Amino acid sequence: MRKRVICCLLAALLWAGPFAADAAQVDAMPAVSAQSAIVLDGATGRVLYKKNADAVLPMASTTKIMTAIVAIEGFDLDHTYTVKRAYTLAKGSSMYLQEGQRLTLRDTLYGLLLASGNDAALAIAGECGGAERFVAAMNDKALALGLGNTHFDNPSGLDGPNHHTTARELAALAAYAMQNPTFRQIVGTQTYTTAAGHSLRNHNRLLWQYDGAIGVKTGYTMQSGRCLVSAAERHGRRLIAVTLNDRNDWADHAALLDAGFAQFSAYTLHEAGDPLGAVACEGGTQAALPLLAQSACTAWLTADEYAALTPVLIGRPFIYAPAGQNDAYGAVEYRVSGVTLARDTLVFGADSQMLPERKGFLQTILEKLRALFAGR
Repeated sequence: MRKRVICCLLAALLWAGPFAADAAQVDAMPAVSAQSAIVLDGATGRVLYKKNADAVLPMASTTKIMTAIVAIEGFDLDHTYTVKRAYTLAKGSSMYLQEGQRLTLRDTLYGLLLASGNDAALAIAGECGGAERFVAAMNDKALALGLGNTHFDNPSGLDGPNHHTTARELAALAAYAMQNPTFRQIVGTQTYTTAAGHSLRNHNRLLWQYDGAIGVKTGYTMQSGRCLVSAAERHGRRLIAVTLNDRNDWADHAALLDAGFAQFSAYTLHEAGDPLGAVACEGGTQAALPLLAQSACTAWLTADEYAALTPVLIGRPFIYAPAGQNDAYGAVEYRVSGVTLARDTLVFGADSQMLPERKGFLQTILEKLRALFAGR
């Protein structure tokens, strides 16, 4: 075990952005049939594998990741609307909306992400400001996320002259969307029935076939070929895989995710009771108190992450007595490029009682005078 101790104390967590550098190509990563592919660490943003990851390509219904996150972040999902005839005329895959039905946006999102309903995409855009404004909001969101090679012509993913992305940017979008609990819950759902009676089954086979799969979206058009974005979690680490134009996407994703997870190992960062620092104690019988780890801390990391890991103590720069042994002080966080990958509570390793109150000069004179007169 290698222990790391840092002297500085921080009052708050400062986020410094994702791990920017790509990992070196790993020999154990499988060959895939995709035109473009990537495996991304969902926490740090670090690339574990890439193949033509910056090629600009159509993305079919994986578009609906952006459609969903714009709706989730900007609109009331419990809003109920009446299905318009225009929504039912969408081409391609459908959740089978019927004119006059009453639905919530939330139920429509399940139809969008599970059944890949193009009718659901039209309904969401129509009810969230209108199609033109909604698509503009999708493109604004792409720019805000730094996705400079991503552009949307529509909310469904049907082919368009300027409807495109890259595997790298689609993975970054998916990693962002998967931080949202509502989005994450929907894309991880296998089957769902709306209040209006739509019986939906998720098109993402990996939810049944791959251990740890938690999302996210399928896609296909004749122009794009088979597109797939997947997410899986093991040992507290989340990976995002993307393939564009991949005729063997299910098998490729399983192999890519397996190889990605194989790059992680369990590292013990500290044991329970390990000393990790000290804090000054004002007005106490101890001038400083040792800070101990409350529990053993193990994290699943790549070798590069472990080498770059920085421990940061979170808490006040000093404390006032009294303080009791094993009382909680703060926390230790292990970070890579500002991203916290492990955390544990810090406790005091000793007691510090309050010092007796010092008497001032005037109080001392008064007490002597009282004793003098009392003795008469």
